[in-house]
Amino acid sequence: MPIPTDFNAYIKDVANFPKPGVVFKDISPLLQDGPALRAAILALKDLVNGAQIDKVVGMESRGFILGPALALELRAGFVPVRKAGKLPRKTIRRSFALEYGEDVLELHQDAIQEGDRILIHDDVLATGGTARAVQQMVQELGGKIVQFNFLIELQFLKGIEQLPQQQVAALLKY
Repeated sequence: MPIPTDFNAYIKDVANFPKPGVVFKDISPLLQDGPALRAAILALKDLVNGAQIDKVVGMESRGFILGPALALELRAGFVPVRKAGKLPRKTIRRSFALEYGEDVLELHQDAIQEGDRILIHDDVLATGGTARAVQQMVQELGGKIVQFNFLIELQFLKGIEQLPQQQVAALLKY
C-alpha cells in the first residue's frame, strides 16, 4: 500500500458540530488508517526541521492523540495540558476563549524546567485562544518555545494572530 501524502482525504467536515454554524474538522478517518496516521506523525515531525525538542506539550483532548507519538519520534517527553481539576498535583492555570465558548486549562507546575525546549502541539489552530493560554503557562514556567505545531490551521479564524513572533507550522491549512 502506498504511503498517504494527501491528508485532506482523511479529514471530514461535520456541519453544525458542536453547535449550529460551526464546521468541525473530524480527524477520526486519519486516526483509523494506520499508514495515514504514521505518515501524518512523520510529517508533523518534519515540520520541526530537526530542531532539538525536550518536551512536547499537548492540549486536552485531541492534542493527546498525536502529541505523545510525536514526542516519541522526537525523543522528547510529553506534557499534558488538561481541563481544570483533572491534574493531581500543584498546577498553574489560564482561562481562554474558544470559537464556541470559554474554558480553563491547567499544567503541572513542575512539568517544565527553566530552559526546556518546547514544542506545543494540538490538532487544530482555530481562534488561537488555547494555544495562547498554553504559551503563557509554558513561558511562566521558564520553557523556551521552539515552535507551535498543528495538524490543521483554520486560517479564516486568524488564530495565528494570537501567536505573534512565534514559529507556527501546520500540516493542513483551510
